Amino acid sequence: MKSLQGKTAWITGGSSGIGRACALSLWEAGATVVVSARSQPAIATLAAECGNERIIALPLDVADRAAVEAAGRHLQERVGAIDILVNAAGINVVNRRMAKLTPADWDQVIDINLNGAFYCMHAVLPGMREQGEGTIINISSWAGRFASSLTGAAYGASKHAMAAMTMSVAMEECANGIRACAIYPGETATPILVNRPVPPSEEDLARMLQAEDVAAAVDFVIALPMRATVNELVISPTWNRAFLGFQPPPKRT
Repeated sequence: MKSLQGKTAWITGGSSGIGRACALSLWEAGATVVVSARSQPAIATLAAECGNERIIALPLDVADRAAVEAAGRHLQERVGAIDILVNAAGINVVNRRMAKLTPADWDQVIDINLNGAFYCMHAVLPGMREQGEGTIINISSWAGRFASSLTGAAYGASKHAMAAMTMSVAMEECANGIRACAIYPGETATPILVNRPVPPSEEDLARMLQAEDVAAAVDFVIALPMRATVNELVISPTWNRAFLGFQPPPKRT
């Protein structure tokens, strides 16, 4: 990872999982990191782990449009333009099949996964345009690239839409020096998996991608010179249950 000294990165969903791993990795690379999540204690703990230096804990519900707009104005005044935005905030619900999916659950997933990412991009793009460069990375999902019955209609719709939105930003903003990348992680051992109807076993979790693996993919995208953009990046566990039909692996003899 190249040095990010002098750069400012904003990470949403930074209280746990992929967002937290990205925040730590970019901080270790020298960036000033703004970490946002709904859980104030969790991001305060993360900031304390970093010695409260070059890290700003900014509690935020990305589904709250007015709150995101206010956060954008606050950051512009405090740190100036954001150089790197990583939209990692995301949720799913337990009752995700259409027979049980409620309109309220649908709205919650779309509001956080899709609308929240848009609100944050909308907040940082003016500053990126003004300075003539910036990098936006949206953490989509394997389910945003390939249809999956496992993740349900709301989550799949939100992540497919996030991918399309990311490509729109890349097309419209490339002339302004702004890069946009959608990353599609396969199964990753993060807290969101506890909301599955049947949570994975500890053995299965150990075989999945880990949050730091996805953070390494984010680092790769950022490390390229600004003349180069990774538009899409698919990363999956080698033991990929999407390929195996979600069957347990054969026992070794």
